[in-house]
Amino acid sequence: MLSNFVESIFYPSELIALVRYQLFRQSTIVDISTWSKTKQRCYYFLKMTSGSFAAIIMDLDPKLRDLVCIFYLCLRGMDTIEDDMTLPTEKKAPLLRSFYKNINQKGWTFTENGPDEKDRQLLVEFDVVIEEFLLLPEECQAIIINITKQMGNGMADFVSISTRDKYNIITLKDFDKYCYYVAGLVGIGISDLFNSVGATIPDTTKNLDIIISMGIFLQKLNILRDFVEDLNENRRFWPKEIWYQYVSEIEELILVENKEKALNCLSALVLNTLLHVPDCLNYLILLDDPDIFSFAATPLVMGYSTLASTFKNYDSYSKVIKIRKGEGAKLFFRCTNSNYSTSLYNYRESQAIFIFIPNGSFSRISSQ
Repeated sequence: MLSNFVESIFYPSELIALVRYQLFRQSTIVDISTWSKTKQRCYYFLKMTSGSFAAIIMDLDPKLRDLVCIFYLCLRGMDTIEDDMTLPTEKKAPLLRSFYKNINQKGWTFTENGPDEKDRQLLVEFDVVIEEFLLLPEECQAIIINITKQMGNGMADFVSISTRDKYNIITLKDFDKYCYYVAGLVGIGISDLFNSVGATIPDTTKNLDIIISMGIFLQKLNILRDFVEDLNENRRFWPKEIWYQYVSEIEELILVENKEKALNCLSALVLNTLLHVPDCLNYLILLDDPDIFSFAATPLVMGYSTLASTFKNYDSYSKVIKIRKGEGAKLFFRCTNSNYSTSLYNYRESQAIFIFIPNGSFSRISSQ
């Protein structure tokens, strides 16, 4: 925690936000002592695998919180299989396609991930997730199974492509399709789950395009941030249609002599990701529940800030770009209940957003 204060020492407003955030978290601690052992373990895995997203989930109403927690862990378990480059394709693809069948099979676990796979333990103890999954309403179970099935098939399709070509994302259309499978479907699932328990949230069907676009935005941001980590693990998610304009092989982007080309390539990826921002904001304007607004707005606003930090930042080719914890704390409070009415009113009044275009200028885009 001390390191968080040190990195924000030259930003007084961030130090204040950090203190305020710590006090806020102390006042919102959930007492889990009365929970079952399996439920406690699920929330342990949520914190272990999702980082800061766990805190956002914990702020939800309990009936929504449990739904999102179990849904997230089911998908994270499947994602852990997809990410594991020690698993051969002939084993991985069938596992992904059949994963949806396992999430309601009592006692099922998976122990064949490589020893260095970071979320391996989740699958080793996946039976605790299944126990809690089976306690959810049947309608919610069906939604999670349906999304898991679609996502697993989509992941398997792209994994199979990689056996024929080391680059499985060639075109921008491929890029959007992959991000739809691994994140756009998540948005649909959460929306359907919330609607199924009567939460005040926009209808999924009527707002399908912008819900999907929100998920795609967050996934593209992750792919931008994780470039080096993915490259080191032999994963390549940047679309060839973009990077091939600058280098012959994607690994060449990290060479010092290609710095200018690398920055131009990065700018092109940032711009492609920015295209989803209007959809994200147009969804937020539809949210009438302050708590759900905060749940949706917080990762998006953090994402916008991270994207700004990534733009023209050559460090993106050597590490994962993160915003300072103090900056994150400031942004968090701009997305919470106390600022909900003001934020939404200002956006509705302006009916427009301003985005930073990678040529150093700002552009006004109407939200109509």
